[in-house]
Order: sequence, then C-alpha cells, then structure tokens
Amino acid sequence: MSAEIAPGGLVLVQELVNTLDVETARDALTSVGDLAEFSERHSLPRLPPTEIAELVRLREALRAVLLVHAGHLPTGVPIPPVVPTPASGPGPGRIDTSPADPTAELNRLLTIGPLLLRVDTGGAATLVPVGGLRGVSFVTARVAAAVAEGVREGNWWRLKACEAPNCQWAYYDRSPAGRRRWCSMRVCGSRAKMRAYRARRRDV
Repeated sequence: MSAEIAPGGLVLVQELVNTLDVETARDALTSVGDLAEFSERHSLPRLPPTEIAELVRLREALRAVLLVHAGHLPTGVPIPPVVPTPASGPGPGRIDTSPADPTAELNRLLTIGPLLLRVDTGGAATLVPVGGLRGVSFVTARVAAAVAEGVREGNWWRLKACEAPNCQWAYYDRSPAGRRRWCSMRVCGSRAKMRAYRARRRDV
C-alpha cells in the first residue's frame, strides 16, 4: 500500500478510511490507543464505545465513494472513472439515487453532522460544524466540511480507494490525468496486471 497525503481537510477523510488495513484486518478504531491517537491528531473528541460502530459505518461509506472515484463500484462492477469536465465541474454532476447507489449510505450518515456557514472578518466564508455537536455527530460534521472544502478546491474526486480487493487503501491521485486506479502501481498495480496476464494465458 502507498498513499500520497491529501491536501487540506481531506487528510481527515483519507486517514479515517485508512484506519482499517484491509490486508491485515488491523482496525485502529477498535484499539483504544490507536483511536485516541487518531482523535488527538485531528482534534476530535473521544468517542464512547457505543458510537464506534457508527464511525465504522461512516468510514466504510466513505471508502465506497472513494472506490467510485477510482472508477469502480464497491461490488467490483467497473464504471467510467470520475474525471472533471468543463461542463460538469470538479466531479460528478448528479447524484444517482438508484438502489445500487454507493453514495446512499454516506448521504444518510452525513445528516447527523449539520454544518453552518461562517464568514470571518476578512469576508472569507467556510463551513463549520454546528455548535453543540458531540461525539460521532461532530466527527461526521468535520468530515462533511472536509468534503465540501475538497469540492470547492476541485480535488475531492482525486481522493480515491485502491481497487485491489485486498487493499482498498485511500490515496490522493496527483497524476495529471487523474486516472490512477491503484494506490501503488509498483505493488497493487503490478499484481493486478500479473493476474490479468495469467488469466489471458489460461484463456488461450
């Protein structure tokens, strides 16, 4: 696995998704020490044990959308990579509400983290969590604000999850065309190409 660090607030989303190492099954959200370190690094509140399951659901919903950014549905069904165009702007131009929509769960979870538009003395406007939020609701609002910032800056669609089923590590795609499919071409990409080559040989 490899992961270039995402810019701005998107690093929170990236590191949340990467609290699970799919290959080794190590989950930082189930370790008291690892979770405390993650929370402290991102200035997040300590979560009670009863809210960890909701945070895990948020993490996996984010992973599903990052897989879409890389051009794959979480089910493994290939779809065209998300690449911005002058007409559509920096990312998808519509929300698919079909039953197979991988964004449905994330949209549902984000409703518990409302945001407030705040204008500072210099006139700059930012989205911040509504006052009074606690626990996983505050974390969700921070994630929502980070996504909004990424959309505004035009880089949300570059945050992706590796398509390798035994990896799915979140990485930031800095390639000029924005069409990377794996976190590391040297590791996951090479493995995928070798599997494809072997499959073609078997079919001959």
